Amino acid sequence: MKIPGPDHPITVTKNPARIVVRLGDEVIGETRAALTLREASYPPVLYLPRDTLDMSRLERSTHSTHCPYKGDASYFSLPEAGAQGTNMIWTYEAPYEAVAAIKDHLAFYAGRGVTLSEESN
Repeated sequence: MKIPGPDHPITVTKNPARIVVRLGDEVIGETRAALTLREASYPPVLYLPRDTLDMSRLERSTHSTHCPYKGDASYFSLPEAGAQGTNMIWTYEAPYEAVAAIKDHLAFYAGRGVTLSEESN
């Protein structure tokens, strides 16, 4: 386990926007409780609470990865998105203390058939 610091900063903040998740024109989730994780020089990542997404459309995958700063990630696929929906969603079910806020949240890979947009209303 590595601890975030000046050489590899990580912050998790509440995102005040209404985030809408779409597959094509269909809404599969929306929330005003998203979190934005900023890690070192990587692009920011939105994490959405599980209970704001239609989990019945997702299939748990056997794929997993490990981040020394966040812990072990589990993955979900979105079959309706075709091949690009395979392992498109990840979650840290037991994240390290430094990023504990992302527990029970999901993140999506960009550009794989699903769009996440910030909307004003």
